[in-house]
Amino acid sequence: MEHPICFPRMGMGVPRMRRMSLKMVILALILKRARTKALVKDKRTTEEAFGTYVEDGFFSEPTDLKGVQHIVLLSQLAVYRNSGGLQAIMNSKLKKLAERDEEVVLASGIPCTIIRTGSLQSTPGGERGFDFTEGIATKGRISKEDAATICVEALDSIPRKTLIFEVANGDEKVRDWNAWFAEQIKREEEIQ
Repeated sequence: MEHPICFPRMGMGVPRMRRMSLKMVILALILKRARTKALVKDKRTTEEAFGTYVEDGFFSEPTDLKGVQHIVLLSQLAVYRNSGGLQAIMNSKLKKLAERDEEVVLASGIPCTIIRTGSLQSTPGGERGFDFTEGIATKGRISKEDAATICVEALDSIPRKTLIFEVANGDEKVRDWNAWFAEQIKREEEIQ
């Protein structure tokens, strides 16, 4: 099964922090032996970094999603929406792109998991728990390593339609990701 992990706009103009998050997720997927399609703009950079372990693609090409059974999108939309002042001006383009990316994923008709994270941090992962409270992504922070772990764990839990949740580092420890995702999917299906 093909698993696209979506970090749109991963060209050279993307902040180093987001490029590093992509690398962490892809490396975790390689270790899991998952067939992966990285939806990136810069094919050459992707091939240099990961060789034949991943295929490149991009949202603008419908053929890039052919055969895809589940999309996992790491989104920072909540962070961009919450920025104010000068930061809001600087992030306005990123906010529009993040909104568009979520719209494209939702419109694809492919089951998807959208993980809206708090601000990504270059701190060690696995040391803290999580906070899944609605609205936490606007003010919370999460290590890039923890965000990558959640993306990889999401692959084994495919929703019927869509699962969207927010996450930042907090106090809740998740010992069994399969059970956690099963509960979230069940809750989401009851709402829909």
